[in-house]
Amino acid sequence: MKRLELLGPTIVCLVAIGLCASLVSRAVPEAVANDGRNVSLAAFARIDEVLTSPRCQNCHTLGGFPRQGNDRHPHLFNVMRGPDGHGARGLACATCHGRANNAASGVPGADGDWHLAPLAMGWEGLTQALRCAHLKDASRNGGRNGAAVIDHLKTALVAWAWQAGGDARNRPRTPPPVPYDEFLKIAELWINSGAACPEPN
Repeated sequence: MKRLELLGPTIVCLVAIGLCASLVSRAVPEAVANDGRNVSLAAFARIDEVLTSPRCQNCHTLGGFPRQGNDRHPHLFNVMRGPDGHGARGLACATCHGRANNAASGVPGADGDWHLAPLAMGWEGLTQALRCAHLKDASRNGGRNGAAVIDHLKTALVAWAWQAGGDARNRPRTPPPVPYDEFLKIAELWINSGAACPEPN
């Protein structure tokens, strides 16, 4: 009887560990639950699926103009980045982009300051290792630490990617491949497990 009483807490602990491992494996299937670096790397691999989607890449450009559409073509009407990422003088992003998607015109909008990400935050053509390094580099990410990166991912401009509406022909824009709530959980897992980055190629 005493042996059974002693086993009780052990069984509870094993069940709890199993539940945690199950949550990690559901969020990051490739992860090894008892290896923090592997969990972190697997988490970033899922994050990177979002970073490389058109919804993110169209604004996180390395050029002098934004991109549009799932095919990432240059923004129509020769729209330019401008000196501060808010558009050229006389044609600011906010001239067309309001606080919500415009169903009639297909022009996207969000509650916030619509603009391009700074060039320091451009991700076009980078390897996964460099995208990861840039995301957590305070000299490139607006001076953000891990918690502030998560706060940024919760802003209206980022959340817009999952509520992107339709284009001028009423064709829905493709959202990132990871659901938003899951994306935030995986991002927090990445930060809390050490924010590991892949080795440079």
